[in-house]
Amino acid sequence: MVIVYTESEEGKFKKIALEAVSYAKGIADMIGTSVTAVSINGGSPDDLGVYGASKVLEVTDDSLQSFNAEAYADVISQAAKKEGASVVILTSSANSKFLAPFVAVNLEAGYVANVTQLPTSTSPFSVKHSVFTNKAFSITEMTTETKVIGLAKNAYGLKENSVEVTADGFAPELNPNDFDMKVVSVDKATDKVTIADAEIVVSAGRGLKGPENWGMIEELAEILGAATACSKPVSDMGWRSHGEHVGQTGKPVASNLYIAIGISGAIQHLAGINSSKIKVVINSDPEAPFFKAADYGIVGDAFEVIPQLNEKLKAFKAQNA
Repeated sequence: MVIVYTESEEGKFKKIALEAVSYAKGIADMIGTSVTAVSINGGSPDDLGVYGASKVLEVTDDSLQSFNAEAYADVISQAAKKEGASVVILTSSANSKFLAPFVAVNLEAGYVANVTQLPTSTSPFSVKHSVFTNKAFSITEMTTETKVIGLAKNAYGLKENSVEVTADGFAPELNPNDFDMKVVSVDKATDKVTIADAEIVVSAGRGLKGPENWGMIEELAEILGAATACSKPVSDMGWRSHGEHVGQTGKPVASNLYIAIGISGAIQHLAGINSSKIKVVINSDPEAPFFKAADYGIVGDAFEVIPQLNEKLKAFKAQNA
């Protein structure tokens, strides 16, 4: 049996959850078993059946409305024991990376994060994952009876594999000690695409010269349906919020398309966005280090390039609406 934890927000499954179910189904097919999903105050089980979950354990509990790593780990661990799971699939989101060690300890399981593809072998059970801040890959053999895998974002993709799904209510025994620390409030932007969920990220740096020039960046992001981000110096100077800072010391990005505008490409920034599939760099300095890591590059003044790019994209969208 393969168990997969499906992350949700406000009663709706996240894209990374559906990708995790797709991946779980891929492993289940390899080892000849089925997929059971664990949903904590989540969405419709039918949404998970589309991607291969034949059973959903639904946990509905007001005490679990806010993420709690220890409590969530208890839920997942008890579900895995109940189902006799040999493989537990998590994502590599910040929350899942937080709770994964708890799950592994509870199940006396081996844990590998940032896994990029289906197992290279199931006997022995070996997985490929990124290491050294995405600069290299390693193939690790997992010898424990139960295995916990953290799937890297955008590594496997969404693969529809519809199966008939059944939903069962699940009421795990929660440890009161898990709630010694509680979330008092959560403040978040609700009108923008988040960096964590975005398939396209538009990021800018000191080359924008000041916060007053961010309008064209936000316009480009809106046209593309992208999230906005920035380099560390920009957030340090207060031009943009620290929540938009991406890089090794900020939020990691694994988008399908990453557009860097006026960012030189310091090694810490590159380490944080290296998992992005396509990188486009726009910079007036032809010697900017970022160009060495780019798939596509434009040498030019952002104040000339971006307005023209915005107009061209608007025209393209209008013609292909």
